[in-house]
Amino acid sequence: MVAPLPPGTLLQLMYLRERLSRIRAGHFVEIGPGGGEITHLLLSIGWTGLAYDADATTVEIINNRFAREIAKGQLATVNGDYLAASVRSDADLIISCMVMEHMDEEQQFAFMVRAARNLRSDGRMIGLVPASPRHWGIEDDIAGHYRRYTRSSLRALISASGWRLSHTAGLTFPVSNALLPLSNVLVHHTEAGKLSLSRSERTMQSGRRNVHFKTQFPPFWGLVLNRFVLYPLHAIQKSCSNSERALVLYFEAEPNPIDRI
Repeated sequence: MVAPLPPGTLLQLMYLRERLSRIRAGHFVEIGPGGGEITHLLLSIGWTGLAYDADATTVEIINNRFAREIAKGQLATVNGDYLAASVRSDADLIISCMVMEHMDEEQQFAFMVRAARNLRSDGRMIGLVPASPRHWGIEDDIAGHYRRYTRSSLRALISASGWRLSHTAGLTFPVSNALLPLSNVLVHHTEAGKLSLSRSERTMQSGRRNVHFKTQFPPFWGLVLNRFVLYPLHAIQKSCSNSERALVLYFEAEPNPIDRI
């Protein structure tokens, strides 16, 4: 039985699935695949791709989970820093989930420049980042975040990097907000020890976490934690997508032609 996903993760994937249905499948480059949920979604709807992660353990997890797809040539992985890697301009989609907040100011601009050069002329970026700075908490600290974004700060980054922001949506509201106090207690109880690690070590471990009833659930919870049961909450999150209190910000952007050179 497939392990149930957290409700916030399911809601993000449900929104992403709807947005991807508007795009013809092609070649993706994913930065920071974590446990591979977005990778799985992309592969399941016909995409092929390349996944980067600086953490060797994360790459090993992805290699094991998608061994069949890798053998068929549908997926390749790279254990390395995307900012330092050689890239080809052949991607239809650059996608990252909870990655950019781990970069300092210089790195996040370098990320945008590299991504622009990695895209085909009609390619785009999809990103998910933590939102609402007033909700900064222990999870941001233990994950090594530099920031939580607002629509205005994201728009400023996109514009200054020579990109055009084409779509934004706040996600997981109000579910994640209601669960946030409990989440903070669980994270503090399980992961407070990570605060003694360096920021880079916390970043490396942020994609693979084991917090019971936060990131890990008993198998029978899958009867409730699935996209069919949660569909009403998905409808609510879409109706509240303009809320500045949403804890996740989804965006789509395209680089200006001159910035692809």
